[in-house]
Amino acid sequence: MDADLDALIRRADAADPVAAELLFATLYRELHRIAAAHLRRDGAALSLRTTTLLHEAYLHIVGGDAPAFSERGRFLAYASRAMRRLVIDYARRGRAQKRDRRAEVTLTGDEQPSAEAARTAAELERLDDALEELATLEPALAELVNLHFFSGLTFAEIAALRGVSERTVQRDWRKARLLLARTVLDEA
Repeated sequence: MDADLDALIRRADAADPVAAELLFATLYRELHRIAAAHLRRDGAALSLRTTTLLHEAYLHIVGGDAPAFSERGRFLAYASRAMRRLVIDYARRGRAQKRDRRAEVTLTGDEQPSAEAARTAAELERLDDALEELATLEPALAELVNLHFFSGLTFAEIAALRGVSERTVQRDWRKARLLLARTVLDEA
């Protein structure tokens, strides 16, 4: 099954529109779960809906300059990163609305941004900056954070995707958390 999925991902990367749609349909439940996890963790104060986030991420992946994906784990990590960026952008727009109601651009309607949403946006921006810095230092660790923290995959699932032991993933997780904590504390 994973070999078939990996082949489908490669076909979708080769600009095969039928393969791209089939890939989206095949991974829809998993992508929906990832979107829900993002909103539960990062966007609770936002009025963004799970399905909206999922479909916006899909449009970003299909319509953008997405890199080639050779396997399921890399595709899911990229999709998770795209969703995280969309949540951050949505939160930023909410903050901009709060400052200047004339610049009203939203994905879901005319809801008033809350103080909690503004605080969430600032925290998300700090975390995103830290993750971008981690990605430049240790891309594999940044991908691990995306898969575990943002996508909600377990260490066992990540270990299976990467072909390593669960203990190796746990060790990498501790290292990623330490590097992220150091980066966030340096920014504060």
